[in-house]
Amino acid sequence: MQINPNQKPIHKVKPLLHKIFYGEKISSDHAFPVEELKSKMGEKDELECKVSGVVDAVCQKKGCWMELKNEKGENLRVTFKDYEFFVPLDCKGKTAIVDGIAKVEVTSIQDLKEYAKDDGQSQEEINAIKEPLEELVFEAKGVILQ
Repeated sequence: MQINPNQKPIHKVKPLLHKIFYGEKISSDHAFPVEELKSKMGEKDELECKVSGVVDAVCQKKGCWMELKNEKGENLRVTFKDYEFFVPLDCKGKTAIVDGIAKVEVTSIQDLKEYAKDDGQSQEEINAIKEPLEELVFEAKGVILQ
């Protein structure tokens, strides 16, 4: 078989985005960007919703939590309902859609230090944590990574 060097390819195939599901199988329908979460919450303490964002950090022990970063550089910590599933340790930089409950919570100093340790922060950074933190957190029943 001879190859014609002047022949142009007929078409190029674009790679498909692969979706991988963790926890309950969820859809991306009605998901909104993590940047909109605070405004959608308003004065509510809890909101059942779907949020999308880029994974900025992951628990490096088991994948038992991750953080989604918004455009302002703030992170939303995502934990997984009843500790029933985990995400891959190498999912940083991937787009995630999470379905569950957003809530305002006070995270204890002990938990903040544990999260910092799991994230691989230095002992100096861990020791600098001196106060609990009131923050918006998310408990997911299902996650899509792509």
